[in-house]
Amino acid sequence: MRANLAALSFSIFLGAAVCSAQTAPDGPAPAASGAPQPDYTNVYCSGFVSDPKVPEDTQIISGEQSNYKIIFGRGEYVYINRGEDKGVKVGDRYTIVRPESDPANEWFRGQEKVTKAAGTLYRDGGQVRVVNVQPKVSIAEITFSCGGYMQRGDLARPFEERPVPPYKGGAAFDHFAPVSGKPVGTIFSSHDYWQLLGAGLVAYVNVGAGKGAKVGDYMRIFRYQGPGVEYTSVTKDDHYKIYGFGSAPARYESKNLPREILGEGIVLNVSRNSATVLITYTTVPVYTGDNVEIE
Repeated sequence: MRANLAALSFSIFLGAAVCSAQTAPDGPAPAASGAPQPDYTNVYCSGFVSDPKVPEDTQIISGEQSNYKIIFGRGEYVYINRGEDKGVKVGDRYTIVRPESDPANEWFRGQEKVTKAAGTLYRDGGQVRVVNVQPKVSIAEITFSCGGYMQRGDLARPFEERPVPPYKGGAAFDHFAPVSGKPVGTIFSSHDYWQLLGAGLVAYVNVGAGKGAKVGDYMRIFRYQGPGVEYTSVTKDDHYKIYGFGSAPARYESKNLPREILGEGIVLNVSRNSATVLITYTTVPVYTGDNVEIE
């Protein structure tokens, strides 16, 4: 199953950089290596899920050297389809985003339905600053890139500051925390569509502002044994028996066994139906399909 294939790639991602964004303009210094504290790059490059969709009236329509360039990066100039006629001024800043979807479609049973209910997933591309305004178009310099690229059709939205939430270390993690009684949801996707997640990676959960989530909240990640939704590698009924290695005196349902608390993360961004969560601490690998609750 996909969970097994993803497990093969987990060791690859452990040695990879979580995000290769360039130095943030006027932002705080990035967190120290190995300490997944929220920093400028996390906050402005982690993506988000939104319902309703982001307006599509302002877009990158082209750029310099467009006769051979199909993508654009930091320091290059792109053209935006708004100019003097729309009140654009030199110095205006825009955030660039792009709608995306997971080409693999479904990693756990019901994922597609949960994802659609949450809204549209957007990748953060970076930021641009207008340097020249013409009657119907503007020229903007790419001042900050999220490690990828920008292209024609990317959406430009007026820049808005995103707060960097306060961080708490893993020392405060409660491995046996009781149920909080606050809203519960599911990790339905992740940045770059990792199925297997750990500290420093970003997850998208279907607990948003509509359920009381806000930037800076901590989400507890947990799992019940034996649900059979195929988001992690399991053998049927392995939560109470394994052939040749003993069994419990009776059949146990998932609901009759303690939940396993896997880790926690901090909310970086919220929309009505979802939140972007930076995973700050885990005890074991986390999968899309695992559950979360507001702490």
